[in-house]
Amino acid sequence: MSPRPRKVTDDDVFAAAHRAMTRLGPGELTLARIAQEAGVTAGALAQRFGSKRDLLLALARRAADGTGDFIRGLRAEHGSPLATVRAYAACMAHLARSPAALARNLAYLQIDLADPDFRTHLTAQAGATRAAIADLLADAVADGELAPATDLATLARTVEITLNGALLTWAFDQREPADVFIRAAVDAVLAPHLLPSTDR
Repeated sequence: MSPRPRKVTDDDVFAAAHRAMTRLGPGELTLARIAQEAGVTAGALAQRFGSKRDLLLALARRAADGTGDFIRGLRAEHGSPLATVRAYAACMAHLARSPAALARNLAYLQIDLADPDFRTHLTAQAGATRAAIADLLADAVADGELAPATDLATLARTVEITLNGALLTWAFDQREPADVFIRAAVDAVLAPHLLPSTDR
């Protein structure tokens, strides 16, 4: 009697897809490789999601929908609003654990930008990130970390641009770890708005 097929949740599959994507570029990633990572058959994934593209679209949708919760989770872990912003900067640096890792992530970003269906989720995720950063900066003013006169809308947009721009700029530089580079860029943007008592 053959063993019963292993049952996995959608979250298990998405986690497996994410792990596979950290090692494989878009051209190398297949439904079979994701299935192998998840411990199921490619047929089972095809029956559940349809195709690799459909699975990745579902993953992109899940990422966009979960952005706010992810950043709120960082806030619960780190407490301070500005510590949370810096923790998010460290998460961005995970995309550049190595030059090869960043190249893979940029290859997936190219798909997100070129394919309208993927771009819809990318836009939603960016909007959720921007809103979460704005909320953190507003909390930082309320908590006495940032000066009361801070232009929060402008600073939130500047932090967002800095996070994304520093990630790409690191690719040209690479003289220090990505997390150090990106954190320094964010700190430089925040510095003029800090109150003297703010602990970095």
